[in-house]
Amino acid sequence: ACSPTPMKLRDAPSACPSLWRCLPCPPAELRLDLVLSSGQSFRWWESSPGAWTGVLGGRVWTLRQDGDRLWYTVYGEEEEERDGCSPKAAKLDAAETDQILRDYFQLDVGLSALYRAWGAADPLFRRVAKDFPGVRVLRQDPVECLFSFICTSNNHISRITAMIERLCQAFGRRLCCLDSRPFHAFPSLSALTGADAEARLRALGFGYRAKFVSGSARAIAEGLGPEGLCQLRTAPYAEARRVLCALPGVGAKVADCVCLLSLDKAEAVPVDTHVWHIARQRYGVALSGKSLTPRAYQEIGDFFRGLWGTHAGWAQAV
Repeated sequence: ACSPTPMKLRDAPSACPSLWRCLPCPPAELRLDLVLSSGQSFRWWESSPGAWTGVLGGRVWTLRQDGDRLWYTVYGEEEEERDGCSPKAAKLDAAETDQILRDYFQLDVGLSALYRAWGAADPLFRRVAKDFPGVRVLRQDPVECLFSFICTSNNHISRITAMIERLCQAFGRRLCCLDSRPFHAFPSLSALTGADAEARLRALGFGYRAKFVSGSARAIAEGLGPEGLCQLRTAPYAEARRVLCALPGVGAKVADCVCLLSLDKAEAVPVDTHVWHIARQRYGVALSGKSLTPRAYQEIGDFFRGLWGTHAGWAQAV
């Protein structure tokens, strides 16, 4: 295992982590600060300068970068008989943890080559991209991604993050506590299908989104199930999008976010009013209508897919 010097990692949370390990990963391929704060996921917290702690795969992790290496440690669950907040060492082997991170950050996708291709096709991208290197698209759990993005409608990142935290505390399994901060797993689908789920969500401040979260949970549980949701990774983009848009509270943008961030649809381009303005004002796209209609939404996505190619959704993230 790689062993960092204590000085480099002195700001990590005080707990009982497993050994620190590292993966080779230059900043041009991944910038943690840009990716984990960008609104792709809402489970990461900058626990100290340059160190990010969050929940991934039912475990608590701390990540940080040092030069061309991505360092990480994984915390185990609390000992049930203990009264304090003391996680035990995680029992995951190195190959497994390495692969979880490789999959989550999709490190097998060569980002530098994509940046070069997008820059060659798009002078505006070329000017902007030098200030935002290493912006990758995460590969998240489809259930977590879906319900997280149902919460994003008419919302902003800090409020969404707080909502997701309340959701996990109320419905998710407690994992451990670091520096007096408890961490919970994302709720299972079954936890969100209870008869009182909507009322509990309203009490947590979810407002009208409460019925969408509980309604979509029931629709999936009674329909394709979590396995079927995951199997949409192998379905064509249009089919996956159609299935998602049939769920309560899921419109075109939420469906595209889920397709891009959890269902391997790199061509999905989520469009909101900001992207609509950029398409019109910066790219001169001639759109039908003067607002973000369903037709305009499709036209913008098609334009950027034509410009940026098969990984258009990744370029849009930059």
